[in-house]
Amino acid sequence: MTPTALTSGSVAVVTGGAAGIGLAAAKRFAELGLRLCIADLGADRLVRAAEAVALVGANEAADVMTMETDVSRIDDLRRLERAVHNRFGGTDVLMNNAGIQPGSAMFGPADIWERVLAVNLWGVIRSTQVFVPAMIKRGRSGLVINTGSKQGITTPPGDPAYNVAKAGLKAFTEALQHELRNTPNCRISAHLLIPGFVFTELTARGRTEKPAGAWTPEQTVDFMMERLEAGDFYILCPDNDVPRSLDERRILWAAGDLVENRPPLSRWHPEYAKAFEAFSRKTG
Repeated sequence: MTPTALTSGSVAVVTGGAAGIGLAAAKRFAELGLRLCIADLGADRLVRAAEAVALVGANEAADVMTMETDVSRIDDLRRLERAVHNRFGGTDVLMNNAGIQPGSAMFGPADIWERVLAVNLWGVIRSTQVFVPAMIKRGRSGLVINTGSKQGITTPPGDPAYNVAKAGLKAFTEALQHELRNTPNCRISAHLLIPGFVFTELTARGRTEKPAGAWTPEQTVDFMMERLEAGDFYILCPDNDVPRSLDERRILWAAGDLVENRPPLSRWHPEYAKAFEAFSRKTG
């Protein structure tokens, strides 16, 4: 069954909602009759997003609002929460989707590390701390959906700042769900969306056509909605190249580094290449 929070008349806030997965989610929520606030950077992008959402929404365009918001700034988030409350009376669905991936190096510029952590990790922490207490007090069914990454689980080499942020986001979202389920009279649940390869502004890297291996944002949101209906906390998305079975083997191998006392990131260690290849082919 569709979660009660995703029914007509509920209120959803989507950060990073002007494009990609965030915009696809906003459209889907609007189709279900939710009232929407799209938060992102760029006034022109927000106008286009609001128009696109209004076209598919079950309600009037007046049920879609936008606000320029830098999620790394606590004052922006407080202003956003107040504006949504003033317009719609409160929030039922919070999708912390805003994220950046400029690329990073272990000994690269400190400002890149600081910005990635400020948006991808602190943005989610602060948004949750600003919105969720009022969502609990509201007494209605609700959802917090945090957009994570497989890079925060298997932490592949190449972009350490992003990995650190998304690994922290995973731990935060797990702790959040534990807190919510142990809060008396709380009807809010948290969920970790873990996309596969999705063709968005963030991943395009100059390409104008979707690679064959990538999913569209709409496919990702379709899967997210299906797994929310099933009550999943970990929404682990496949794509056209990587089935869930391979994701599971990669995750199990990464956890095995600690259990088996292998070198960290042994999946990319030449001495373990054959062992991982054999392990990844296993079934069951």
